[in-house]
Amino acid sequence: MPNHDIERLKSLLGTHPDFPKQGIVFKDLFPIFQDPTAVEALICNIVQHINATYEEKIDAVVGLDARGFLLGPMVALRLGAAFVPVRKQGKLPGECVSAVYEKEYGQDIFELQKDAIKSGARVIIIDDLIATGGSAGAAGELVRKCGATTVEYVFVMELAFLDGAKKLDAPVYSLIQL
Repeated sequence: MPNHDIERLKSLLGTHPDFPKQGIVFKDLFPIFQDPTAVEALICNIVQHINATYEEKIDAVVGLDARGFLLGPMVALRLGAAFVPVRKQGKLPGECVSAVYEKEYGQDIFELQKDAIKSGARVIIIDDLIATGGSAGAAGELVRKCGATTVEYVFVMELAFLDGAKKLDAPVYSLIQL
């Protein structure tokens, strides 16, 4: 049975050929945010999946810089969990843990405040898109460095042909396969 919410969300995605570089077709999440009922459907589908899949409480939702910051707090609030941002190096105050990851044009570094996630916490990592799995994998490494466990990685969109999910250390849930 088709999920009409998911089909509607997919139809709202923007498409931008040759962005950010030639040969890339960029799928844009932002048009969904122009429709409050679409945002509600997106967040409800994610939260329903998590609640139906995991009996134990989720302690924190980790959102990746920057679109994970749009999704993560709303999901965390509905789960009764903390929200923890993962940011590019040098953007967070205090003591941080860091992880290097590969991008299509070099390396980058993610950081997380060391005391933001308690040891033993059960964590969901969320972002808009999984492609190669590099940035999500780095976020998972940060969660491990804090002594916590990634229960699942959640994405709005997945470029399944790039096999990024196979590089991660926990199950992956994506609403839309591209």
